[in-house]
Amino acid sequence: MRHFLLIPHLKLHNANAMSSPYTIGFPAMTAWLGAVHALQRKLKQQGCDLHLNKVAVSCHDFNLQTYKGRGDFVHSIVGTANPLDKDGNRPAFIEEARCHLEVSLLVEIESSSKRQRDQLLDLVKGIVASMKFASGDVLSAKPCTILNFDDDEDQSQQLRPILNKLMLGHVLIERRDLVMQSMQEGKDALDSVLDYLKVTHSSTQDEDGKVAWISKRKAQGWLVPIAVGFQGISELGKAKNQRDVNTPHRFAESVLTLGEFVMPYRIESIDQLLWQYHVDLENNLYLCQNQNIH
Repeated sequence: MRHFLLIPHLKLHNANAMSSPYTIGFPAMTAWLGAVHALQRKLKQQGCDLHLNKVAVSCHDFNLQTYKGRGDFVHSIVGTANPLDKDGNRPAFIEEARCHLEVSLLVEIESSSKRQRDQLLDLVKGIVASMKFASGDVLSAKPCTILNFDDDEDQSQQLRPILNKLMLGHVLIERRDLVMQSMQEGKDALDSVLDYLKVTHSSTQDEDGKVAWISKRKAQGWLVPIAVGFQGISELGKAKNQRDVNTPHRFAESVLTLGEFVMPYRIESIDQLLWQYHVDLENNLYLCQNQNIH
C-alpha cells in the first residue's frame, strides 16, 4: 500500500519564474522538490519523522508577470525596483521574473505508520501556510488529504480518483526520451531541444491566389524546456566563504531538457507523475528525475 499527501489548489504569489539561466516560465522542478524537502525538515522539527521523497505537480493557473506593448517584438519583465536613495536616484537592481500560479502537489509518504500520517495531516496545514514554494508566498490552500494506492489491485480503477483531484490542470512530466532520440541521430543536445521547440511556418497558394499559412512543430504536445538539476563543473572541495563549512562544495551549471504538460486523464500509471532526486556521481549529475523515464 502506498500513501500520498495531496496539497490541493495552492495559490502562490510572486514565485520565481527564472527557472534556469536561459529560460523564463514555470518554476524549475528543483524548486518543487526543494519545497517538499523543506516541508519534511519542518515536520521532523515538530516530531513527525517521515520521508517525503517524490512529488507530482499539477498546474491549474499560471500568470507570468510580463508585458508586451503594441508593436513590441518581445515581452518585457514586469519587475519591482528598490526605493530611491538619498539623492533621489534609483539604485541598481537585478531583474527577476515573477509569476502568480495555482498548483496541486501530490507527495508520496514513505511511512507505514498510520499514527505518523495522522500527525502529518494535523501539522501540514499550518506549516504549508508559513512556507515559501519556489520563492512564492502562499496566499491560500484547500484542506490537505491522505490518498491511498494499492499496487496489488486494479491500478486504473484506483488511479482515476487521484487524477480527478489534479483536474482541471496540466501535470508536468519529463520528455528526455525525445532529446535522446534526436541525439542518437547525430544532433547536439541543445539543437535537439530547440528542434522540438521551434515552430515552422509555411504558406500555400490556391488557384485563386489566396494564401494560407500553416504552422507546424516537430512533435505534438505542449513541450517546454525545463530545468531539472545541475552538473558539477569543478572538483568537490571547499570554497571561500561557503555557508556550510562541513559540506563539500563544487561549482555547477544548470541542466535543461524537455518537459511536457499533459492533462491528468492521459496519465496511465501513478509513477508517470512522480519526480524524485537522482544522483549520478560518475557524470557529476544532480538531477530531478521523472519516474516515467525508467
